[in-house]
Parts: sequence; C-alpha cells; structure tokens
Amino acid sequence: MLVVNAAVLVGVFLYKIRLPPYVPYLHLLVDYHFGFTKRALIGAIVALFAAKVPVWLVFPIAGAAWLVTAGLFVLLFRRTFGLDDAHMPLFVFMVGSPFFLKNFMFTLGHFDIYGCAAAICLLLVPAGSIAFVMLAAFFSIILILIHHIHLLMYVPTIAVIVVLRYYLAQGVNRQNLLTGIAAIAAVSLLFLAAQFYGAMTIPQDEFAGYLKSRMTDPSRIEFLQFSNVWYQPLSQELHDTWARMPSNLLGLPVFALLIWLHAPLWRYFSELVRSLSEQLHRRIVVAAVVMVSAGYLVMFAIVFDYSRWVSNWAVCMFLILHAVKTLPASKLVAPISTDDKKNNILGWIVTLIPRVGIVRPF
Repeated sequence: MLVVNAAVLVGVFLYKIRLPPYVPYLHLLVDYHFGFTKRALIGAIVALFAAKVPVWLVFPIAGAAWLVTAGLFVLLFRRTFGLDDAHMPLFVFMVGSPFFLKNFMFTLGHFDIYGCAAAICLLLVPAGSIAFVMLAAFFSIILILIHHIHLLMYVPTIAVIVVLRYYLAQGVNRQNLLTGIAAIAAVSLLFLAAQFYGAMTIPQDEFAGYLKSRMTDPSRIEFLQFSNVWYQPLSQELHDTWARMPSNLLGLPVFALLIWLHAPLWRYFSELVRSLSEQLHRRIVVAAVVMVSAGYLVMFAIVFDYSRWVSNWAVCMFLILHAVKTLPASKLVAPISTDDKKNNILGWIVTLIPRVGIVRPF
C-alpha cells in the first residue's frame, strides 16, 4: 500500500504542475508595499530575495513545504507509535489518506500545509515550560499573517495541542494562565486587524499594476483575475459562499463516504480516548474535537473551498490523535488489525483515491 501511495503521489504531482497556480502565484506577489495587508507574509518574504517572481517559483517553495511536512509527520509517527508492523496499518490510513499528503500535493501553493507543519512541530518539541505556550502563540501569529482563515483552520488544533501537552501535564497556575490569556488576546487582535483592516484601499488598477511590476512576465494578466480577493469584505465572501451552497451541498454524501472509509482509524481514536485514565482528560478531548469541528463548520458558512476544509479537518483529527496518545492511559489499545478483511479492503480503497480536491470532491 505504501508503494502504491508513493506512485499515486508522483501521479498527482505530475498532474498538478501542469495546472496554472492562479491564487498561489498571487500570494508570492502580494507584500506589504501598501502597508499592512492580509495574506501578504509569504510574498513579503519572497520580496526580500527576488524583485521579479516567476510563475514556476510556486512549485519549489510549495514542494519544499510539502517535503518538510511529510518528513516531520513520519518523525512524529515514529516517536508516538513506532514504525513497526503492528502500527503500520494506522500509518497507512494516515499517510496514505486522500485527505492528507495526497491532497496537500494537489493543493500545492495553498497555505493550508503551513498550519499542519506548525502543529506537527508543536507535537515534536518539548512541552515542559511556558516557552511552549509562547511558541504556539508565535506559530499562530505567523499563520494568521499568511492567511487569517488559519484562526479557524489550524489555530484551534494548536490550542488543543497546548492544552493536552502542556496544561494537562503541568497544571494551571497564575503565570501560565495569564500567558495563555495574553496569547489568545494577541492572536485574536491580529485576526481582527487582518480581517477588517488588511484589505486593499487603493484603486484596484493601481494594485494590479504593482503586481504586474513584480511578475517576470507581465503579459500573464490571467493571474490578476483573482486579485479581487484582497478587496473582498466578509459580507461579499458570505454572499459568494451561500450563492454556491445548493450545488456545493451535493458533495456532502461524498465527503461522508470518504470519512467512513477511514472507519478503522476513527475506531482506534475512539478506543484511545476511552483508554485515558482520567475522566477529565476524556471530557477535554471530546470537547476539543467538538471545538475544532465547530471552527470548520463556521468556515463552511464563510468560504466555499469545501474539499480543502474537509481534508484539513481530517488532518487535524490525525494530529489530535497523536496528542491524545501522550496522555496517561489505564490500558493499552490494540492496533488496527491486519487480519480483518474489511480493514484491508478499506485500506486499499483509501490508498487508491488520489485526492479530495479544492472546492468540490475530486
């Protein structure tokens, strides 16, 4: 299954690089030239090294982020579970999931993967001091500067990791409580600034002219058709999403089926939660899953990239599972069985699905 997954990933990559990276390319062009701007951090970093940005640069940058994230996840899984035969089915259901690395390959250049990488880093680094909370806040700030929708996409999962790895282990005292509150306030204020004060205020023609000045080939004006996203207020995003809602809801049965195909993984997650030795921990984990899922429901109502949101929700569940594994347990949970024919069939189906997509399934 791992070999087939590797072949599928190569196929998805070869297919992806043939497509024009419209919005990802714009993210490399937009910087802080006109002042504080939402979704401009990556472009500002690129501007430090290149005055002119070629289209092909999207793929080396995005490919490097993908490779780093994949490597970090393998390291995380090895540390949490081990890459032994007993846990290989769980590894295959995660690393071979169409929600995870394969969909990140299809969405190369989009900003989702940066949130995943940040969360994995927080699962790998030591969590024994207040510096862990501060590092999580720093990562959250960076993610919101990349794109403010990370407040709903990966920042809640980062908060869950902080609670499970730090606060449940170290306890709550005045110092770390105040630090946590300050971190939440700083991240929230930055989000509000990006959402309501980060839109472009200059004429759109002037903005488009600046973007063209940063393109190595200014004749590629087809990329500028999406520059309006730096002007759209929240009300317009809501209007566009609800206008597409009837057709997009048709994909929900497909998303439900894709989630069901991971049933062995979800059963293992459920048993892992039940095995926790303290009831408080079990309740906090359940509340965390509900909170993260609620954030994605809000995204469903605001932005219509449904395939990406479902995929990233599943990835967040994978990461929370790793955090839960670090909590004290009263019993061992049996790994996913390879003797179960149904598990093997589901594993092969998951392996063969190349991706979920960006807006509609597939």
